[in-house]
Amino acid sequence: MKTTLCDTKITSLTPSYQQLSVHLDTKYQIAWCYMHAAPRPCFSSAILEELNAWCGYLRDHGSALGVGYHVIASSVPGVFNLGGDLELFRALALQGDRAGLFDYGKACIDAIYANVVAFENPITTISLVQGQALGGGFETALSSDVLIAEKGARMGFPEILFNLFPGMGAFSLLSRKLDAKRAERMILGGKLYTAEELHEMGLVDILAEEGEGEMAVYEHIKRENRACNGFRALRRVRDARDPITYEELSQVLEIWVDTALKLERRDLKMMERLVSRQHHVGTKAA
Repeated sequence: MKTTLCDTKITSLTPSYQQLSVHLDTKYQIAWCYMHAAPRPCFSSAILEELNAWCGYLRDHGSALGVGYHVIASSVPGVFNLGGDLELFRALALQGDRAGLFDYGKACIDAIYANVVAFENPITTISLVQGQALGGGFETALSSDVLIAEKGARMGFPEILFNLFPGMGAFSLLSRKLDAKRAERMILGGKLYTAEELHEMGLVDILAEEGEGEMAVYEHIKRENRACNGFRALRRVRDARDPITYEELSQVLEIWVDTALKLERRDLKMMERLVSRQHHVGTKAA
C-alpha cells in the first residue's frame, strides 16, 4: 500500500526560524527541515546560524522527541541549495580577510559534520533533492546516510570555474562513496550531473519521479523500518571502517581558506558572474 501525506501526523516544534521550516511527523518519527534561504537560496551566514542551532536542538532533544529520521529538503521551487555565499566569499577574498573566510567555513563544516554523525543520536539522515544542488548544496546532500533525488534534479561542483575547490567536505564525502580518483575527477571537471547520472554512479541512492520525492522518503522509511537493526548496524560498520572526522574537515578548510586568499582578479570576476546567477535564480524562485 502506497503511503500518502494524509497518513502522517504533523507536530509543530518549538524552534522558530526565519530561513528554515521544521516540523515533526510523529507517526513516522521524521524531523523535517525545509530550507528557504532569502534573498538567495544559498548558504548565507544567516541560514548557517539557524542550521547549526537546529542541529544543536536535535542533538540535545532528538532522543526525547523520538526522532528516528531527519530529512533536509528545500521549499524553494527548483532549488535545493546553490551552495556557498559567493558574494561574501568575493568580498572577504578582496579584503584578504582570512579570519572571516575561516569563520564562514567553520559554520559550514559544523553543519555538515552534525549531519554526518546524525546529531550524535540513532537517527537516519536523508537528503531530498528536488532541483539544483550546487557546491555546498551538493556537499550537504552527500552528507546524509540516504540521498533521494527527483528525476531532472542537477548537482555538481562548479568551484573550479573560479579557480577554487569545494572545501567543506566534498572530497571526503565523494571518495567515501566512490573512490579518490573519481572524486578528484568530479571536482576538477566542474560538470553538472543529472540525478539519473548520479544514480547510475551510486551517489544518488533513490531516484524518484518528478514531484514524488516526499513519497519516496516515506517509502524508503517503511522499507528501512522492516530491518532497522540491520540498516543502522551496517552504517556503524561503514563509519568504523571509513570515518569522516571533524579534524579532517578542519584541515581541508584551512587549505580552502589559503586557496581563496590566492584568487586573482580574473577568478573574482568569474565569481561575480556566478553571484549574478544566484541572484537571478533567487529572484525567479521568490
